[in-house]
Amino acid sequence: MESAITQDLLINMVLAEWKKQNANLDKLLDTLSPEKWLQAIAPGKNRGIYLVGHLVAVNDGIAKFLGIGEKLYPQLEGIFLTNPDSTKTEMPSLSELRQYWTNINTRLEKYFSTMSAADWFSRHTAVSEEAFAKEPNRNKLNILINRTNHQSYHLGQLALLK
Repeated sequence: MESAITQDLLINMVLAEWKKQNANLDKLLDTLSPEKWLQAIAPGKNRGIYLVGHLVAVNDGIAKFLGIGEKLYPQLEGIFLTNPDSTKTEMPSLSELRQYWTNINTRLEKYFSTMSAADWFSRHTAVSEEAFAKEPNRNKLNILINRTNHQSYHLGQLALLK
């Protein structure tokens, strides 16, 4: 019984932090002017809009790792994951990225609410059954932990726009 409580507590802690980081980006999106998002976070570094798009594209990829379906916006991969920021690259507007962000996270939260502890601690789709048998920490919960940390890192960068 204690193990199940511990698992549920751990899952709830991770989900709460993921939601907190999402809310932090939502708040930042509400705070800064559209012009600010077009600025680089520092000389020679990514623009704010690029980092937002990057976070949108990364969260969109979570669904595939969890085995719940394909990306909603696969067109973002080339712009925000495989290529660096460039003012010459055509990209979605900030309002479009914000709508994508909302759609993706709504989809994920809906799925998360149906997952059991066993689901969270099962292997994700990027690891083979053999590798998972050797490293059971390569599970779905670990994907969310990793993505939450990644988001926190970029939110720290985006805070420089203030």
